[in-house]
Amino acid sequence: MSDVPVLIHVAVPSTLIAEHMLNAGYDGVVVDVQHGEIGYEAGCSIVRALPRSVEYSWVRVAGIDSGMICRLLDAGARGVIAPAVETADEARALVRACKYPPIGGRSLGPGRPNLYAGGESVTQTANSIVKAVVQIETVPGVEAAEDIMSVPGLDSIYVGPNDLALSYGLTPRLDWESGPVFDAIVALSQQARRHGLTFGVFCSAPEYALLLADRGLVDYVALGSDVTLLTKIAATTISTYRRKK
Repeated sequence: MSDVPVLIHVAVPSTLIAEHMLNAGYDGVVVDVQHGEIGYEAGCSIVRALPRSVEYSWVRVAGIDSGMICRLLDAGARGVIAPAVETADEARALVRACKYPPIGGRSLGPGRPNLYAGGESVTQTANSIVKAVVQIETVPGVEAAEDIMSVPGLDSIYVGPNDLALSYGLTPRLDWESGPVFDAIVALSQQARRHGLTFGVFCSAPEYALLLADRGLVDYVALGSDVTLLTKIAATTISTYRRKK
């Protein structure tokens, strides 16, 4: 058993699924606006359905669009993952979109009431709560990691092994235990620690997620998605039925 928080990617535009995943025991949800069927309107609705007590109410956006990021944050998202970040400038753009001045340039406007209660300054409280997360999933991103992680206001590094494998010229898959993808995970984890950033990895199998946690490589893991879990249980259910006929 691990006490490392475990998240799930939600790609189906349903508040019901997100709520059920939390009820099943997941510690957080990544509302996936990059892949799947969720648009920004549905993304805002799902974020609003998540309890405010859930620290990992995160969204993964399709790109660093400050206007859309602002809307998702105003709806209550507590973290934004920007995919395929390869430069410090991209990381700075994410921080600018996620954080209020003086750290960033997020616009202060009407949103959910008392969204960031508990501090004398709403903007200072928001800046501590909302996490700017860059996803490193290409060789250029790995090579630029030191510059990326040096960006002030950045909070976390998240690895996408599938795309990273593809970038290395390998057949895309998850849960690497050796080779360049795993070497990159270890190196990025160590770099993140030196920069005071949290670190996470998208995983497929719980055994692999536990391996990363037991080795102290991660501060959180994402374990599958609503679509992959549904597909797996559907395949198991129908194959069991077919064998019994």
